[in-house]
Amino acid sequence: MNDTLTGQIETGDLDQQYDEDGALDAADRDGDDGRIQALEAERDDYRDRFMRALADAENARKRAEKDRREAEQYGGSRLTRDLLPVHDALSRALDAAGERTESNAALIEGVELTLRELTNVLTKHGVVVVNPAIGDRFDPKVHEAMFEAAVPGTTAGSIIQVMANGFMLHDRLLRAAQVGVSSMPAEKTAQPATSQQN
Repeated sequence: MNDTLTGQIETGDLDQQYDEDGALDAADRDGDDGRIQALEAERDDYRDRFMRALADAENARKRAEKDRREAEQYGGSRLTRDLLPVHDALSRALDAAGERTESNAALIEGVELTLRELTNVLTKHGVVVVNPAIGDRFDPKVHEAMFEAAVPGTTAGSIIQVMANGFMLHDRLLRAAQVGVSSMPAEKTAQPATSQQN
């Protein structure tokens, strides 16, 4: 092939090798193209899996943060619900005490102080009293209708009696205010059936 004395290269053998290598290279290129496509598909699959795993991790982080905030705000809701009857009992005790006299002044003052302290603690932890007034409009989001009655001089859907206050913890309802609601005033009945038979 290479004549070392003259520095000339025999081209006949190279042309034959080139032709054989060229044909071999085309077959290799077809095989390489298939492998490249397979590797690109595998790469795309791994990229897709990675992006999904990244999104799942971000969603899990956000969910954990939301759960932590909710636990911080609403974690004591069970205890708070259990304390609501105590608040009601103290309020009823004050209502039932009547006039303050020398004999019951200390007792009434003690109940007032206890109720005030309980209310302050509940307020400190985000509890708000829902205290509807007679004549307010019934709101099913914060009121619970205990009965409905036709009362003259009222409009349908207005509160006519408050049995118990409601309570909200931040933006959640712990207990709806228990109220009586006015229904449509009773209509005058039609004439008796005996007069309609004519």
